[in-house]
Amino acid sequence: MSENFAELFENSSFAERMKPGAIINATIQDVVPGFVVVNAGLKSEGMIPIDQFCNREGDLEVEVGDQVEVTLAELENGDGQIRLSREKVKLLRAWEELERAQQEDSTVSGRLCGRVKGGFVVDIDGVRAFLPGSLLDVQPVRDTTYLEGQSLTFKVVMLDRPNNNIVVSRRAAMSEAGEGIRDQLEEGQVIKGTVKNLTEYGAFVDLGGIDGLLHVTDMSWKRIRTPGEVVTVGQELEVKILRHDMERGRISLGLKQLREDPWADTVNRYPEKARFSGKVTSITEYGCFVELEEGVEGLVHVSAMDWTNKTAHPSKLVQIDEKVEVEVLGVDKQRRRISLGIKQCKTNPWEAYARAHEKGEKVEGKIKAITDFGIFVSLENGLDGLIHLSDLSWDPDSEQQQRSLAEYGKRRGGDVQAVIIGVDAQRERISLGIKQMEPDPVAEYQRAHSKGSAVTGRVTRVETNYVLVELAANVVGIVKMQELSVEEEPGRTAPKVGATLEAKFTGVDRKKRMLMLSVKALQSEEQEEAVREYSRSNKTREAKLGDLLREKLRGG
Repeated sequence: MSENFAELFENSSFAERMKPGAIINATIQDVVPGFVVVNAGLKSEGMIPIDQFCNREGDLEVEVGDQVEVTLAELENGDGQIRLSREKVKLLRAWEELERAQQEDSTVSGRLCGRVKGGFVVDIDGVRAFLPGSLLDVQPVRDTTYLEGQSLTFKVVMLDRPNNNIVVSRRAAMSEAGEGIRDQLEEGQVIKGTVKNLTEYGAFVDLGGIDGLLHVTDMSWKRIRTPGEVVTVGQELEVKILRHDMERGRISLGLKQLREDPWADTVNRYPEKARFSGKVTSITEYGCFVELEEGVEGLVHVSAMDWTNKTAHPSKLVQIDEKVEVEVLGVDKQRRRISLGIKQCKTNPWEAYARAHEKGEKVEGKIKAITDFGIFVSLENGLDGLIHLSDLSWDPDSEQQQRSLAEYGKRRGGDVQAVIIGVDAQRERISLGIKQMEPDPVAEYQRAHSKGSAVTGRVTRVETNYVLVELAANVVGIVKMQELSVEEEPGRTAPKVGATLEAKFTGVDRKKRMLMLSVKALQSEEQEEAVREYSRSNKTREAKLGDLLREKLRGG
């Protein structure tokens, strides 16, 4: 027979219904690499690319024996094969579904597959539709990443099949769904939602057509800086409805409320002076935060981090995620704050220094810094001692003290010896002195000259109200003007600088380290002594005269 199958086929009545483009039923016969084999009742089986039978995820959605609709693309190609297609049937059925959805005002499912100017491209079973950006959501969405590739619900707002033009709206579908959900929501209810947008103050959660705000303070019991530390866009989670304002259409959500409040019993669980181990979670300019347990963090102020490195930045003392031992300094349950200390878990070096060294002991260290008021000296274990300006020399002259300070400034980094004056562990201070390495000239002078004795010195300074007298090396006496003379004349003259002055030692000004002198007291004492001497002399003369008279009377 010279007639081929195609000629016989076209001569039959069946051929009228089996023209290219016709939809026919077929049975899945086999699945081979890259193809699905179908039997449509024709002279041979058809081979259809396997991707036409896969869903959006790429998974095969048919099995051997399934009935499917296919279109007849070509009865016989150059190789004598029948060419069938399932893609055209899917597109046809998709258009029919879209038309039905528009007529019935129902919804369709699709996926965002790309961005275009002014909106997005939506794939609805192989049909590409346009979604304007303004119709994406009931509220503006800055980050749409979480929506891409997701199965979403839309309403068809415009359909032009001849021009292959479709416009859909997700906002309309969400509004319709939200109206039904809104009436079902109650405060205290736990509901599932999807994080759709993050802001500085929280996250908006899609509850299925209606949005709720999950504020950053309601995300976690522990301190967080940004919402992104707890949730991410597109994340599905359960939240609790805290407030539902029907009039204003606002829903407040909570995530941490689904967990027990860890601060409920902190006072009993973290008593003062108790020590715990924690993890450093963040570092700031003023200290670091240490997590004691999930949701409970305490602040270690920079002043409580180290005994000696007070000026160091906290990042130089601890690292993120470092395990540290801390001591509870205080708990404020109302404000949800715990004050912690790291240095309190270590030996106080000032107390240790006080136990190891005695007052008056000589020590040696390096000159660390020079200030207007003294010298800081580096001692053992990172401690510093202060030699105050007044403890550099016994010389009371302030200008001389400044010159001494300048001389030590030239020796910065060099060694210096000093005497321990005192250790104040509570105030974290060690007082040192250089002049104390030599005997106190004022004390030595006092031992040699008792109070009330007459002393002599050279006038070094004359002021309106007082005169300074150098009694010995680094020993100064002060004579107030009213103590200069017993004379009361207002025009009396003060002694000149360099003149020798004799006065009575009347007392000590310990603060100024000066001996109190009085010329007036010395003169008064001398006058009283002269009177006493005169009285004694008169009595002697009277006694001699009486003896003569008695002798004369006896002789007469």
